[in-house]
Amino acid sequence: MKTIQTIRELQGILAEEQGKIVGLVPTMGYLHQGHISLIERAVQECDRVVVSIFVNPLQFAPNEDLKRYPRDLKRDLRLAKEAGADLVFCPEINEMYPAKPRTTVSVTELTHRLCGASRPGHFDGVATVVSKLFHIVMPNRAYFGLKDAQQVAVIQQMVNDLNFPVEIVPCPIVREEDGLAMSSRNIYLSPEERKKAVILYQTLCEATKQKESGQLIHASQAADFIRKKLEVISGLSVDYVEVLSYPGLAPVQELGQQTSIAAVAVWLGNTRLIDNVIWSSEER
Repeated sequence: MKTIQTIRELQGILAEEQGKIVGLVPTMGYLHQGHISLIERAVQECDRVVVSIFVNPLQFAPNEDLKRYPRDLKRDLRLAKEAGADLVFCPEINEMYPAKPRTTVSVTELTHRLCGASRPGHFDGVATVVSKLFHIVMPNRAYFGLKDAQQVAVIQQMVNDLNFPVEIVPCPIVREEDGLAMSSRNIYLSPEERKKAVILYQTLCEATKQKESGQLIHASQAADFIRKKLEVISGLSVDYVEVLSYPGLAPVQELGQQTSIAAVAVWLGNTRLIDNVIWSSEER
């Protein structure tokens, strides 16, 4: 495995890989088993796998956790190598942004809800850095985890609209044994908060069972069910609970008519957690 810090060197190496299927796994580092699963799948499906490690300042608001976001490059490089990555691209900020960019990518409509509403400008930063990575690496496939399901929808829309010649590969959420979705930010949780965090997935599973048994018929019912379960947990503050179409992220009325997503975001202390379940259409 080779570690690369400059765009020029990376592109020089990839220029020699003409005709090979290149997979990209974009990350912000502090790798966990969710990231590892993306890398391992890319290794299975591609000839060369590039893992990018870059904490992108454009997707953090001034009041967010850019400075304290966990970083451990030495550990990340070991894990990426063990997972089978061929190249790790870990540029400094001034390599990706030599000056403040005057060109950014903004995907409309899909970014008005969920995390887009809570974190204004976040998805402009995501779309901009991912578009840069696509231009730099020119991958055939790019792998993203569905824990950030809105991000996957936004990037797929960007690819469709701007004709990027890359296949987006959405990958299942990887969870801890008790169901908590793996996230680099889980390290922020105190032991007490960590115990409470399992309520997110437990509640989503309960809602799924209620839907499948016919007790939840409308999206608004499902959202209310989830919200009420979460709001009674001490120390937990609900950011949003929404049930929308997926990947269109539009309001839905009756469940089962189309694929939908039940998505939640909460604050536990100073830690923001997100999770979701995707419900397939029941139409045949």
